[in-house]
Amino acid sequence: MSKIYVTGLGPGAKDQMSIRARSVLEHCQVIIGYTVYIDLIREQFPEKQYLSTPMRKEADRCRIAFEEAEKGQDVAMVCSGDAGVYGMAGLICEIGRDYPQVDIEVVPGITAASGGAAILGAPLMHDFAVISLSDLLTPWETIEKRLRAAAEADFVICLYNPSSRKRSDYLEKACGILLESRNPDTVCGIARNIGRDGETSQILTLEQLKDTKVDMFSTVFIGNSKTMELNGRMVTPRGYKDV
Repeated sequence: MSKIYVTGLGPGAKDQMSIRARSVLEHCQVIIGYTVYIDLIREQFPEKQYLSTPMRKEADRCRIAFEEAEKGQDVAMVCSGDAGVYGMAGLICEIGRDYPQVDIEVVPGITAASGGAAILGAPLMHDFAVISLSDLLTPWETIEKRLRAAAEADFVICLYNPSSRKRSDYLEKACGILLESRNPDTVCGIARNIGRDGETSQILTLEQLKDTKVDMFSTVFIGNSKTMELNGRMVTPRGYKDV
């Protein structure tokens, strides 16, 4: 039985791809993914057959993967980060119901939350929530509800897709919602281009974050009531010192 490997590439750096992901890419002759993600690996695996579709053609991309697998060859469907975190794993499983003869394996990778946290220090040492600010697939009203719930529950919050050309004010709007129940001095952080050229990080307050411009290559972290800045690092205590 042929197989589709839904493979997380990690943040983008060669040394942040898992050994399992690398072995899958070496094994599969066909690699499918969004163009930006394929460009991360093309030089490492130049002999492969690459297939892609534009953004917002994810379902078509999945069907291409199954059609290639039906030809009897194993296929790698690649995503940045972790394929099971805002990636293609769920859609592959959904569409896979129409292709019962094709096996599916999900290969995890380092997602932006853990990759960005490592750059900033240790912001995710206690309970946290990950929320995407993209309203392409989720109504903004739902995103607002989740932001308020996470803020009121004192979760550390990690924001994916914080801004784009069409959503340039969404981070500002999100910070406004968080400030309804969070202290303006709450420690926050931004990690940009995680694991890629131009990687940067910044630690700032929630009030400062509200007026800061970010892009789609940024991951934003909002601390909880215990999060602090220690020697230039964003740290959320787990509580070990108090035991």
